[in-house]
This record gives sequence, structure tokens and C-alpha cells, in this order.
Amino acid sequence: MSTPLLEQLHSRHGLPLLDADSYDNFIYGHDSVVLFFANDPAMFPESHDVAVILPELLKVFAGRLHGALVDKTIERELQAKFHFSSWPSLVFLRGGDYLGVITGIKDWAEYGQEFARILADEPGQPPGFDLEKVCGVGQA
Repeated sequence: MSTPLLEQLHSRHGLPLLDADSYDNFIYGHDSVVLFFANDPAMFPESHDVAVILPELLKVFAGRLHGALVDKTIERELQAKFHFSSWPSLVFLRGGDYLGVITGIKDWAEYGQEFARILADEPGQPPGFDLEKVCGVGQA
């Protein structure tokens, strides 16, 4: 963890920091999880906003959802697996299977609606990468 705010997710709110050794145990040890991909908060300051909001949302969804912060050492590998293209991102899994993703910062009501919608969904495949959005392919 790189900033005091991200460190508080663990020390104050009890969210584990997942690395290659702890990832599987966490995602398969809980029914539904949300993984916080913060990347570098100096480059993506919205990560600090999500770090403040996420513990509050986890209280609202207590008993239905467990949260964790993803260590930088495995972020890129998991980003490729879950096909999201911006930071910060919250990836939702059930039984290790993909439910959905929320990227960027939203207002409180949007987060609540999106959390509820995603948790009501059935697991599926992550969406494919949008090459136009990610690489600028096809843009003049």
C-alpha cells in the first residue's frame, strides 16, 4: 500500500491486501467479493475517494459482500483477466466468477444502485476490451 488512506483500509477497516499468495483464498473463501484496484493514487487521485467510500458501502452491504485491496504486484495480471481499462476500479466476483466492474468515481446513489445491480446479476464473462477506447484504433 502506498498512501496512508489506502493503509487505513487494512488497519482501520480490516480489508486485506491481496497478493499472489492470498488472492485465491480470499475470493473462494467468501461468497461475493469486491476487489479494489487503486493503482497509484498519485496518478489516479480518484483512488483516494474510492478508499473513503468503499468501507461505507461495505457496511451497507454487510453480510452480502466482502472487500479487499489488490496489491500492485498482481494488479496488471488481474486487470488483463477482468478487462477493465481505467483506474480506480472495483471488480465484483461471486464464487470466484465475474459479476461486474465499476470504474472511476461515482456519487453515493450511483454506487449504491450499481452495487445492488451487480450483486443481483448472475456470474458471466468479463466484457471484451474495446480497442477503440483502449488504443484509439479506428479513430481518425
